[in-house]
Amino acid sequence: MGDEAARAAIEAVWRLESTRLIAALVRIVRDVALAEDVAQDAIVAALAQWPATGIPDNPAAWLMTTAKRRAIDTFRSRARHDQAAAALARDLAETVDDDPGAGIDHVEDDVLRLMFICCHPALTSEMQTTLTLKLVAGLSAREIARAYLAPEATIAQRISRAKRTLAEAGAAIEEPSAPERAERLSTVLGVVYLLFNEGYAATEGEHWMRPALCEEAVRLGRILTALVPADPEVHGLSALMELQSSRLRARAGSDGEPILLDAQDRSRWDAARIRRGLAALARAHELAAAQDAEPGQYALQAAIAAEHARAASVDDTDWNRVALLYEQLGRLTGSPVVELNRAVALGRAQGPEAGLALLDQLEQLPSLRGYHLVPSVRGDLYERLGRGDDAAAEFDRAAAMTANASERALLQRRAIAARAQAGAAARPLGETI
Repeated sequence: MGDEAARAAIEAVWRLESTRLIAALVRIVRDVALAEDVAQDAIVAALAQWPATGIPDNPAAWLMTTAKRRAIDTFRSRARHDQAAAALARDLAETVDDDPGAGIDHVEDDVLRLMFICCHPALTSEMQTTLTLKLVAGLSAREIARAYLAPEATIAQRISRAKRTLAEAGAAIEEPSAPERAERLSTVLGVVYLLFNEGYAATEGEHWMRPALCEEAVRLGRILTALVPADPEVHGLSALMELQSSRLRARAGSDGEPILLDAQDRSRWDAARIRRGLAALARAHELAAAQDAEPGQYALQAAIAAEHARAASVDDTDWNRVALLYEQLGRLTGSPVVELNRAVALGRAQGPEAGLALLDQLEQLPSLRGYHLVPSVRGDLYERLGRGDDAAAEFDRAAAMTANASERALLQRRAIAARAQAGAAARPLGETI
């Protein structure tokens, strides 16, 4: 196998297995930093060996076995960890490399355990979310920075401090008790939400979406509804992810090119996921009412997604209702990105001028400077006003800001189409005909 083919295969295996691998290693070695280090060592070993030997029949088991051996070597170099080394050696002896089930066991428990460990109270809320996104979601510092609208260097420092703080606190690497889970739940929900968002619209790379991340987030959401069945926001988040993920098949063409909401074939939306999402949303509303509580941010977002899911087309969508829901969500969260979405909804409900008026205010916010969706939304509103040249300039500006290749290509195509439309409008009637 060639070096390039082996590297591509290793990268694919890492994307699929890294979360489960690190989660299982944390349970075994009881040290977050060490678990990540030996997992990385296993990948380095794969890069060195697989081009010559070929991809193993069970790559995940190979990586786990190699990581365990690296952990044993580390413990053997520390006299105080002799007992742990012996336990690891026994565990390794029981592993059969070619057994399809031997790679990573107790997947759901391990991943959830790792999420709750990363949300340890010794960490600040920002550290908790950032570390979980790094270890559980496998996101890069750049991808996390995009989610937070923060500098990449800030995120990298936050990850380092979080690992150091956990080690200094001697944090217990074990599944927290029910009261501890309750204290950490809100952070875990936020992490699952950001994980889904990165899968739904990837920060960078060749592909617009990373469906595997969406599927992992949906899976974790379903597990959490069973773990905490009386929490309205758990059901709200699950509803949101079910409804949004129902569109995945329709959001990209055969070559992976992005397809925006207006052009999507809604017959390709997953009806089963829509039903599950609407049922979870109803359950969230039922629980909130029983607890005399207002809908939370995830339930509100799910309600917006439900408006799209119920509509036969973009034009049939109740945009006034969507705008009101975004207004309510904005008051609750204070998020500028929510307000940006409200500008889109207002542009649909009351005309592009209404959307532009709100957008003019939002562009003054420091947190949205350099955010590519701001000029993208402005370009869309200009296009709907018939201002093709202005729209094209905004699409070009947005394309220059995004690090995602598929999204950049889409914005460039929209700029070309807007200029062509403006040119046709400017030509004399006879020439146009």
